[in-house]
Amino acid sequence: MAGKDTQGSVSPAHASHLTHHGSAFAIWLTGLPASGKSTIVAALIPQLQSLDRPVEVLESDAVRLVLTPTPTYSREERDLFYRALAFMGARLAAHGVTVIFDATANRRAYRDFARSLIPNFIEVAVECPLELAMQRDYKGTYQRGQRGESSTVPGLQEPYEAPLNPELTLDTTKLSAKEAAGMIMQSLKESFR
Repeated sequence: MAGKDTQGSVSPAHASHLTHHGSAFAIWLTGLPASGKSTIVAALIPQLQSLDRPVEVLESDAVRLVLTPTPTYSREERDLFYRALAFMGARLAAHGVTVIFDATANRRAYRDFARSLIPNFIEVAVECPLELAMQRDYKGTYQRGQRGESSTVPGLQEPYEAPLNPELTLDTTKLSAKEAAGMIMQSLKESFR
């Protein structure tokens, strides 16, 4: 691919373009719990930081510790939480901070709301079969659902609404985190020429 080196990063010319683009951008990685979002984010952060601009990750579990320290994951609570998360991201982006949303956001409306607030926005669908996500479940999310300790796990008891037209789709059964991060950087270059 033009502008992309063999390590999956963006070439200096394209990095310069992204660095000096007028306003910041936001990237929402969405997918089932344990689909690989956070692993990709960890690989993406240093690539974005190499553009010499501030980067902030809004990871849903970390933000919940502040907004809803004893979460119920009810529909009403999720609606409020994701509206607040989108607003936070929009304010950061408005001040020149590159924002990464690392959040399942099981309803399309949550991500669409963020898109409506942030002019330079890309949605990344992180795909992973439910069975594999359940095997990777290091946080115990699915286990709690199966034991009846939670009744709102996306993909298990609650529907997960996958993006209809994401800017990028990443299949974590076929891509390493580094490869996925490189594809996101390429998508940014193409989206914000």
